[in-house]
Amino acid sequence: MSHQESAQELPPHILIFPYPLQGHVNSMLKLAELLCLYELHVTMLLSDFNHNRLLLHANAKSHFARYPGFRFVTIPDGLPEDHPRSGDRILEILLSLKETGGPEFRRLMESTDCLSDAGARRPITCVIMDGVLSFAIPVLEEKGIPYIYFRTISACSFWAYFCIQEIIDAGEVPLKGKDEDKLTYWKREEMDSMVKSVPGMEGILRRRDLPGFCRVNDVNDPGFQSIKIETGKSIKAKALILNTFEDLEGPVLDQIRKHIPNLYSLGPLHAHLKARLAAKTSKILRASCSFWKEDLSCLTWLDSQPTKSVIYVSFGSVTQLTQNELSEFWYGLVNSGQRFLWVMRPDSIIGNDGERQIPVELEEGTKARGYLVGWAPQEEVLTQPAVCAFFTHSGWNSTLESITVKMPMICWPYYADQAINSRFVSEVWKLGVDIKDTCDRMIIEKMVRDIMVVRREEFLQTTDHMANLARKAISEGGSSYDNLDRLIEFLRAMIV
Repeated sequence: MSHQESAQELPPHILIFPYPLQGHVNSMLKLAELLCLYELHVTMLLSDFNHNRLLLHANAKSHFARYPGFRFVTIPDGLPEDHPRSGDRILEILLSLKETGGPEFRRLMESTDCLSDAGARRPITCVIMDGVLSFAIPVLEEKGIPYIYFRTISACSFWAYFCIQEIIDAGEVPLKGKDEDKLTYWKREEMDSMVKSVPGMEGILRRRDLPGFCRVNDVNDPGFQSIKIETGKSIKAKALILNTFEDLEGPVLDQIRKHIPNLYSLGPLHAHLKARLAAKTSKILRASCSFWKEDLSCLTWLDSQPTKSVIYVSFGSVTQLTQNELSEFWYGLVNSGQRFLWVMRPDSIIGNDGERQIPVELEEGTKARGYLVGWAPQEEVLTQPAVCAFFTHSGWNSTLESITVKMPMICWPYYADQAINSRFVSEVWKLGVDIKDTCDRMIIEKMVRDIMVVRREEFLQTTDHMANLARKAISEGGSSYDNLDRLIEFLRAMIV
């Protein structure tokens, strides 16, 4: 067999390029493993910083070693090592990548012949990339490499991003009447007025439910403009992948398809991957993709708690709380009288000098009914018998993980897409309550009791129904199952 003939038999080679944040990397690694199950070659492009965090705290490298067609490559994100990459400085990652990403990506592709490997793998045949990384496009167009966008947010959030120009034209952004005492809060009457410019969401969205990027005084704000411009480029991609399912966001997906007809809804990806792995092997090994060290002692603590008695509290990988917010949450949880497991990232408290005295009542209440950890294996926590509710920042991965295990949510969104997710959780899907833009111990105490005791039966019905629809979507013949098969065919057809 000639070298040319053997090269013809090589599978497609897919480059997967996530935005360098924990939630984006999580879902893209799930997609990467699904493609590996179909024996495609996959190269995962991470920032140097994120790759180092994975090597330090996760088993992703050893886990993916079972797939000979998989490998990691890295480029710098342009930020110094000590940049926090969290809180209100998240957008600095995007702005830095806009400056440095293009040249770095070009260098990588040109120095490796598009990541080919001496006859062992083709040059890249398609790039699946986060939909805010358009700096890569000039190189891809020069080299004739097709690309697909994978937006790791919900369909409803993506659609609102897509309609930002319509929102501006309708005068619904910029927000006016800003309260200067609180940098992210505006006057109530301004925030509660309805948004009428997003087709299909009339009567659902208020201005306070628009993506966090929309909370600007000036439409020329660089971060806001970046999101608007990047999202507008989605129509140029060969296809769009979303981590959702038709029975959850069908009406919104229909709106998106009017502009991007080649759309693949594959979610919930974490559950979809488990189902496909279960069909191939009796032993499913968990891939940890965490940027922080997981404290597994929380699982032991949960084992010692009564069934359905604990609320899991986690605000994700980028949320930062003020000292006052921390205090209100803590008092609300302790005063509710309910058991709680709280993930408090080491970098999640603004101005945390480690010397502040914890009030005696909080210390005693936490010892009696609570457990605090720096980071937790969230998917495992949510399946523990003791856990019965999730107090969440409404990140999309967290929302889907809750849905698949019938977990009602208290939503306190912090950033970006989370404001829309929380609105749909509470008002459209009826899977929980939304307390955005409030941080009051009495409200928190009431909501914890509501979700765990007072309205528990009501939420059990809605969460059970949606979990069944999610399971159906990823089962053979389901929408997400069939869409993944279609995507694989699409990727194979790109080999010329």
